[in-house]
Amino acid sequence: MTDAASTRPEPDYFRDADLVADPYPYFDSLRNQCPVHRERAHDVVMITGYDEAVAVFNDQRFSSCTASTGPFPGFPVPLEGDDVSELIEKHRDELPFSDQILTFDPPKHTDHRALLMRLITPKRLNENEAFMWGLADRQIDTFIGNGECEFISEFATPVAMLVIADLLGVPEEDHQHFRDSMLRRGGNVGGTADRPVEHSPLEWLYDQFAAYIEDRRREPRGDVLTGLATATFPDGSLPEVMDAVRIASNLFAAGQETTVRLLSTALLLIAERPELQAALRADPALIPNFIEECLRYESPVKGDFRLTKMRAEIGGVEIPAGSNVMVLNGAANRDPRKFDNPSEFQVDRANARQHLAFGRGPHTCPGAPLARAEGRISIERMLARTSNIRISERVHGPADARRYRYVPTYILRGLTDLTLEFDQ
Repeated sequence: MTDAASTRPEPDYFRDADLVADPYPYFDSLRNQCPVHRERAHDVVMITGYDEAVAVFNDQRFSSCTASTGPFPGFPVPLEGDDVSELIEKHRDELPFSDQILTFDPPKHTDHRALLMRLITPKRLNENEAFMWGLADRQIDTFIGNGECEFISEFATPVAMLVIADLLGVPEEDHQHFRDSMLRRGGNVGGTADRPVEHSPLEWLYDQFAAYIEDRRREPRGDVLTGLATATFPDGSLPEVMDAVRIASNLFAAGQETTVRLLSTALLLIAERPELQAALRADPALIPNFIEECLRYESPVKGDFRLTKMRAEIGGVEIPAGSNVMVLNGAANRDPRKFDNPSEFQVDRANARQHLAFGRGPHTCPGAPLARAEGRISIERMLARTSNIRISERVHGPADARRYRYVPTYILRGLTDLTLEFDQ
């Protein structure tokens, strides 16, 4: 770097609205300086390299207690010394989102993840996939005759929501209630606006699932919710009702947001690139790898945080205990050391599936098979039921001057809306 470049003010990734629309030049700039780089605005160590990201994900010296919040709103007490593990354990429950599995560390995380995996069995996923095929067509039926749809609100959001509801065994007569209530409660994790962070934003879901689980423990019915209510930890002990409630609620909330972003990215690319759309129509066998390349190219999760419990070295850089670290999946997925020509979308990219969109290590997203199935089925049915899908110029402008809006958050990556036109 030149002296002029080194003294140029560094943008504030967590507050700069321009970086919401296109964060990739910023990610590249950080990686070119060092894949492990301490940004100035909030003193966060930014991990932009692929190998370095994998190293952090697999290193238990990095706590997940701040996974969703990072330096905001700050740790309750000063973290001083070369090992702050005891301080973290003592105060972690004072942090926002502390009741959610993504913030747990082993051994608590290990036990709760095992409980979660009792819900996402191969048998249950197969049953859920059968539900997806019919759901996708029913949702397409609601707009197919219009020749146009706002894809996120009319397809991606309701489909993602009802797929998770079915997976968890929410009674079908309650699906509309869940859909209406969750849509009213929208909101985004990691918003760029400087607002207070809710301590437990899933209270409504907690109330719903608590009622289901308490009912099934009183009167087992042989349904999926009964399985959730009676699932045990690896040692055979029955979880408290709220432990099971939080697992179900976390899966319900997290499983929707990322899938909606994946689907909108996929349809944006299909609509913007006629040659790609033609290739997928001609050979549906390309769709699974297309999904993987979508996940690499536009990771639905740009990144999440870790807090260093003790001094560690990553990529030759020492990271002191008590440091806020952000592992940027979206940057690692465009590391040229791992992916050739990473800024190009290649539907046949040989190593596309090696992306980090679902994380890596103990916190690898357990819903990855579900997201992949939703993506594949949704795209197959959209292509089968339509022809010549294209971007609405009325809403998004002409091809040489598109207008897209992205979710204003430093954690998630995806469009707020996407209006498509199509022929039947």
